[in-house]
Amino acid sequence: MMSLLRRLALIGPLSTALAGCATDPDEPAADVTLVLAAYSAPREVMDKEILPAFRDDFRARTGKTIRVETSYLASGAQTRAVLGGFAADVVLLAMSPDVDKLAAGGLVSKTWSSGSDRGFVASTVVAFAVRAGNPKHIVSWPDLARPGVAILMPNPKTSGGAMWNISALWAAALRGEAGSPPGDLEASRDYLRDVLRNVVVLDKAARESVITFEKGIGDVAVTYETEIVAGRLAGRAYDEVLPASTLLIEIPAAVVDTNAAKHGVTAEAEALLAFLRSSTAQRAFARYGFRGPAGDFATTAPPALTPSPLLFRIDALGGWKSVVPVLFGPDGAFTKTWERVYAE
Repeated sequence: MMSLLRRLALIGPLSTALAGCATDPDEPAADVTLVLAAYSAPREVMDKEILPAFRDDFRARTGKTIRVETSYLASGAQTRAVLGGFAADVVLLAMSPDVDKLAAGGLVSKTWSSGSDRGFVASTVVAFAVRAGNPKHIVSWPDLARPGVAILMPNPKTSGGAMWNISALWAAALRGEAGSPPGDLEASRDYLRDVLRNVVVLDKAARESVITFEKGIGDVAVTYETEIVAGRLAGRAYDEVLPASTLLIEIPAAVVDTNAAKHGVTAEAEALLAFLRSSTAQRAFARYGFRGPAGDFATTAPPALTPSPLLFRIDALGGWKSVVPVLFGPDGAFTKTWERVYAE
């Protein structure tokens, strides 16, 4: 079975895109090595809690040692890397369309989402990070369109989190929760335009967007709730605002069947996928602000979090098969609106 460094060497130039790959040189030799390709947000909980617990559980059950080498990138970038040859055995991504792309490429089983949890292992919600004390008095969706509010969010071309953010803005407008009449497409486009006019930085990934916010840029970062929790657990001085209703972000994971079979680690990859759904992993997810696949917490929510809002799913917009062309296609609402705003 090949190590991560060996796999990177085999795919040549693509390795330059994978600076997030990590392995501990002091870790003893393992009987089995897996490679996990994940999006950026769960890095802390995976590296600090879930993967160490999985290694212990695997050794207790099998008597063997297992090493999980990791790569963390924006979800879209991670998906392109795996499609381009990065030999991951398991993926943990920000949105189901990214896993569907791997399935369409013949790397993941087309039945990856057929289980009762539809392939999801955790969830979070779209939330706002604001300066301590919330000096701009940002409480809900309409406030993002106010003149003079400087917004940070990642770029939908590279970040799954950004696609969730834009979808949440659009849904809030269509639901009549952003100051526009329910179902009014023109008013919803106007709302999206006003919000995008306030965006001062589009970073490549959700994590990078929050880091920019931590540097003092902007008044509000539209991001995963988990990114806010991670920052506050690290002692960062900013607050969280949850709108009265917000979009549930469902987080998928899957075995990259073609790669795992080639490396002879299918059983181990499936074991890691199953462990992500275990009570041990779900409790760890909850400690870092992640919700369970259904949107609830496996344990009591971290004390930094505000009460759960009313949650709506991407299905409220017709699912990703509808959302991607409507918002992000060549003639999509986001695509055209951003082009106009950028040209102003």
